[in-house]
Order: sequence, then structure tokens, then C-alpha cells
Amino acid sequence: MQPPIYRPTGAALEYGEYALNIYTGCNHSCTYCYAPAVTHKSVEQFASVEVRFGLMDALKVQLDKDEITGQLIHLCFTCDPYPAKIDTTPTRGVIKLLKEYGNHVQILTKGGDRARRDFDLLDGDDWFGVTYAGYKNNFQQPREEPNADLPIHRLWTLNDAHGLGIKTWVSIEPVLDPENAIRCLDYSDFIDRFMIGKMNHQRSAVPWRAFGRRAESICIQRGLNYYIKSSLRAEME
Repeated sequence: MQPPIYRPTGAALEYGEYALNIYTGCNHSCTYCYAPAVTHKSVEQFASVEVRFGLMDALKVQLDKDEITGQLIHLCFTCDPYPAKIDTTPTRGVIKLLKEYGNHVQILTKGGDRARRDFDLLDGDDWFGVTYAGYKNNFQQPREEPNADLPIHRLWTLNDAHGLGIKTWVSIEPVLDPENAIRCLDYSDFIDRFMIGKMNHQRSAVPWRAFGRRAESICIQRGLNYYIKSSLRAEME
């Protein structure tokens, strides 16, 4: 297999300089997901999740050969590190190996509760993040994210991670409900950074210029650590 750690390009580069994908797909089955098209798979094929064959051996070889250390590695882009209803022990193994070589991880998941068991591996130089697209009811399953953990569970998991001294962040992208997406900024007591974007791969009636400007205004007023993604920034000009 190709070296597991790679340098993202395009919009993905906004998340960091290094990334790694652990699984062959994701079974959260989000209706807005771009990854099946990117990986040239059908929706059904993408939802059949397995750990990438030979991942751990290839990762160790790369870490030794390229002497990768002191880097922040994003987990993951074309999969979720904590997919539903499967054994995510490989995720724990990847985190442990990256940390053993002096690296840190930047996790992004809709798995919520499923990520808790790995918090013992993380420290103040790691980032734990969840996707929060804006939901009318955090206690209900979003129809756009049928197999993801409930939004409220994701928020509770962030709160607990923050309490353990792990850095926390939220990817407010894609935006399903702009009003409720902005309300996520109210949780800054346990969220250290907000990355704010838009809906990029489907049509949307959201007034992006107004949404982006309002979100940024609130962030500035409250002194929040935030980043406006380039696709949204372009709409705000």
C-alpha cells in the first residue's frame, strides 16, 4: 500500500499538513458525504467498512523510514476514525503508534461516545474534534446523519475531553441549519477552536454571506479561536 501518512491538498490542507485514513469507508451514511465520489465507490461500497489492509505494518515502516516525528496527524478525511458498529481497535493502535514516535493526533469524528475509550492516549498536545452541522434538536438523530452518534453525545464527549486537558475543536461544516450551527459558538467553555464552513457538495438555500459574517462577528466579539474556511470566506467577500 501507499505510505499511510500523506500531505493533503486543496481544501483539505486547511485542516493540517499531515493526514491518515484508517478505514476503507464510513458507515455513518451521511446524505451529504463527498467521500464516496472522491474514493470512486458507490454509496453501498463506501458503507462497507474495513481497516485498510496492511495499515499498521506500512505505518511503522513509514515512521521509521521517513523519521516522522513531532507532527500533528489528522484522523481522518475519507473515513471516520470511529465508525458505527465495528471494532475500532485499529484506531487505538494507530494513535498509540503515532504517539510512540513523538507525534500528536487531530481527531475529527461523528462517533462521539465511541471515542471515549481512547482518551487515555491523548494529552494537551492532541486535538479531539467532532462535526456539528447545526441541528434543531441535539437529542434526536439527524436524518442527514442516520448512523452517526447523537449531536448531544458528541457535545458531551467534547466536554469530557476538555475536562481531561485534551484540546477540543468543532468542524461546523457542512451547515445544515445556520441558526443552530451558530449556537454552537455558545459552547466555548469546553470548545477550544471553531472551524466554520458551508455546504459545498450540494445545493443549499443558506445565505452564506450573511451566515459567515454573523458567525465571524460573534467569534471576534467573544474572542474565540476560530477559522473561516476558504469556500465560506469567498462567499463573504
